[in-house]
Amino acid sequence: MSGGFLERMAESSRRRSAAAKERMTEDELRRRVERLPPPPSIDFSPHGFDLIAEIKPRSPSEGRLAGADFSPAALARQYAEAGAAALSVLTEPSRFGGSLELLASIAGTAGHTPVMRKDFLVDPYQVLEARLHGASGVLLIVGMTDDANTEAMLGTAQACGMFSLLEAFGKAELERAREMAGRLDAPRDKALLGLNCRDLRTLKVDPARFGRVDPQDAGGYRMIAESGIEDARQAGELAAHGWDGLLIGTALMRAADPRALAAGMLAEGRRRRQP
Repeated sequence: MSGGFLERMAESSRRRSAAAKERMTEDELRRRVERLPPPPSIDFSPHGFDLIAEIKPRSPSEGRLAGADFSPAALARQYAEAGAAALSVLTEPSRFGGSLELLASIAGTAGHTPVMRKDFLVDPYQVLEARLHGASGVLLIVGMTDDANTEAMLGTAQACGMFSLLEAFGKAELERAREMAGRLDAPRDKALLGLNCRDLRTLKVDPARFGRVDPQDAGGYRMIAESGIEDARQAGELAAHGWDGLLIGTALMRAADPRALAAGMLAEGRRRRQP
């Protein structure tokens, strides 16, 4: 992992994990998680195109996204009504304004719609922490830590019945993600591969990155396009190129009508995905 934003987030995440372990040991956390019922699974659409809709109060590149009347529960309901397959909830506090309490709140009101913890995870403990707070899945950044540790987090998620979105910034990291999922024999409905066109090392967006990747090379895993997607036209283009879904945050948080934007993206993506 190179220096910059991602490295700073990794260090902050390690500090948060260490502090959490002071409050609750991993053994105790694991015992609590083992008493929980299985989490909801993603109900993938037969149309072959899905949306993970995100709730994030802030963005390092955009500043505050949530308005004064921001209601996380109401926004989650709008996303679910639009047909989102899952909800992504930021739990990073310093740059994104998220928290585990926000995650638990959304998970408690989302019904059967699964919720994913999105953060800069560096420790299997944090996967257990996510499950305790109601998450059905976690985002794991491939370049965040070494492959052995990422595999440990992926394995922990699998053991908890959770799905993982393995996020990459380029073709080489996507290949690493696919190989990791394969080594753990991750079920196709529990491991998703994501390409983020916003490089978190620099915060720059390069939507052309999506066109440099062939989603058919994913080894049967679903491919999710992340960041830089603003409207239904872009969603349709990605679907036509073979992408299986989108993770959308800023555009939905900024939208006057998030439900309509999410539904429009899904409708156009599914229309263009049809053979």
